[in-house]
Amino acid sequence: MKIHIIRSRATQDQIREMLEELETYIKLAVDVERSILAGGGEYHADCEETLLEDGSRQEDIWGADWYPEHQTVEFGALINIRPHQGNRSMEIEDPKRRERIETITRALLQVNS
Repeated sequence: MKIHIIRSRATQDQIREMLEELETYIKLAVDVERSILAGGGEYHADCEETLLEDGSRQEDIWGADWYPEHQTVEFGALINIRPHQGNRSMEIEDPKRRERIETITRALLQVNS
């Protein structure tokens, strides 16, 4: 399992390694305050743990999935269930938070064609 912390645009090698576990998409944990993400592995929690070890705060980390073939982001993850932060489901409910996560994800993972 290869999890990368992405702080600037990911290389093709990093994308390929993050795809090794699930092949068609990449599990992500996105730090909305530091504008970085961790990607790869089997579970969002693995990515979350990697960011926590790197100094992120748990309340700033949200789970998402990146589908490189279609260049799309999905916002569902078990780590997103946080009633104390106003998110009661696996889906990120706050549209501003979703927009922030999508902006960070696209800046770091999207392939410009």
